[in-house]
Formats: sequence, structure tokens, C-alpha cells
Amino acid sequence: MELFEAKQMVIAEINALQESLWGISTKLYKNPEVAFEEYQSSKMLAEFLEQAGFDVVRSLGGLDTAFQATKNGGGAGPTIAFLAEYDALPKLGHACGHNLIAAASVGAGLAVLPILENFQGQIRVIGTPAEEGGGGKRILVEAGVFDEVGAAMMFHPSTKNMVLRGSLASLRLNIEFFGKTAHAAACPQEGINALDAMILTFNNINTFRHYMQPKDRVAGIIRKGGDVANVIPEYTSAEFSVRGKTEARRSEVLEKVHKCAESAAQATGCEWRWCMKPRQNRA
Repeated sequence: MELFEAKQMVIAEINALQESLWGISTKLYKNPEVAFEEYQSSKMLAEFLEQAGFDVVRSLGGLDTAFQATKNGGGAGPTIAFLAEYDALPKLGHACGHNLIAAASVGAGLAVLPILENFQGQIRVIGTPAEEGGGGKRILVEAGVFDEVGAAMMFHPSTKNMVLRGSLASLRLNIEFFGKTAHAAACPQEGINALDAMILTFNNINTFRHYMQPKDRVAGIIRKGGDVANVIPEYTSAEFSVRGKTEARRSEVLEKVHKCAESAAQATGCEWRWCMKPRQNRA
């Protein structure tokens, strides 16, 4: 089969699938599920591919909401994977367009079925959960899911068309401060305010923003700020996301965040610690 002919058949198949694919995307959009909890989303996608003739494996790589759908071509050859993301952002739903990614990857897998027997190898649609902070793809890589894959591809919604785009090196970390409790009205001078240390950390980071490079990113939220207003907080914790254009630059930004927290601890008299955030519960 000539490549031009094959391409025309794929385009025709996509056009024929248009209504079904928009239906998948819309259903995911209206029923968002967050990282590692995409039970209905993965079930719907896996069943759709199974009905189209794919061999489907569920609960892939130790993740309940991962799956792999496989279809063989006309003989032995490379394995090409289309990656489907389908987790949503907490509180925002599918603001990052993972419903579109899932529909597109499923559509890509279905679109090549009419020509697959003319080519050697196989295609797989791999459902990759927990893209938003859970590291689902990394978990699947470590489980060996991609060992036989020659190439993996997907698309991501954006404001313009690009064949390739870069990504930022990213990590999550927790910062904790430990002070001393005291009554905020009777004897505040006897306390060591862990919340002051945390607020100083955020202020220090905001001061550092003047010197950040264009792709540097530091975002954080306070997980624990205290218990009641009339007691000096003895413990606070926060979660931060740190990103950089490269791993080396991310490490430089991380060191700056470390110094921001360290100086806050010194200023307030608090003890402190930090650690990389562990992976989320995969159950």
C-alpha cells in the first residue's frame, strides 16, 4: 500500500469517527476524575477500544486506572504507542484538556485499523493515569510497560500547532517548621511562631522572583497553618512545586527555595525540615 493511499484512508476513518470521539471527550469533560481515581474514565476508554477489537489489559503496572489496548499488524515489527491521559485537575476539572488527549489517542489507534494489516508491527493505546502530579507514566515505565515500545506519542492542546515542544523539569517538596506553642494574649513572647516562619518563606520566595529566569516556576500552598487564632502555632507545613527549564536549572531554583526557608527558620528561631513529596497513594 502506498503511503498516500494509507494516509487518505486514515483521514477518512477519523472523519467517520468524529462524532464518537467528540462524545468521548465531552463525557470525560463532564465527569472529571483526579489522579489515581479515574475509574469511570479508564473503564469507558478501555471498553470503547475493546469493542473496536483491541486486546485490552486493565490494572496495568500496578495502577488500577491504567490500561493497555493492543492490535497487531501484518507481521513482526516495531510497537507504536498512543498515550491517553484522562485525569483532571482538583477543583478545576479538565482545564488542561486531558479529555481531548484521551479522545485523540483513542482516535489515533482506531484510525489506523483499516490499514494495519498492510504494515508490520503493532499499535498500542496506553492509558496513563495521574499526569497532574502523580507521575503515572513514570510508574508505568518503572513497571516495564514501555520496554517493548519503539515510539510513543500523544498531543497536548495549546494555542498553536507545534510538532515538538519542550517541557519543564519539575518536582514537589514539603517544608515544615517546628516552633513552640504559647497563649497569644497572655504570653506570646514565650512562643516560637512557626506560622511566621512559613509566611517569611513565602515572602522570601516572592522577593527571589525578581531574579528568576523566564522558565523558573515556584508555587506553593500552606497545608497546615495552626489550630486556633489565640494560640501561637508550633507547627506549619506547606507544599511547593518547583520547576526549571532544565534539571540543572531546577536544582538551582530548588537551592534558592531551600535558602528562603532556612533564613526564615533562623529569623524566627524555628527548627525546620524539607523533603521531596512522596508519590500519591495509588490504591
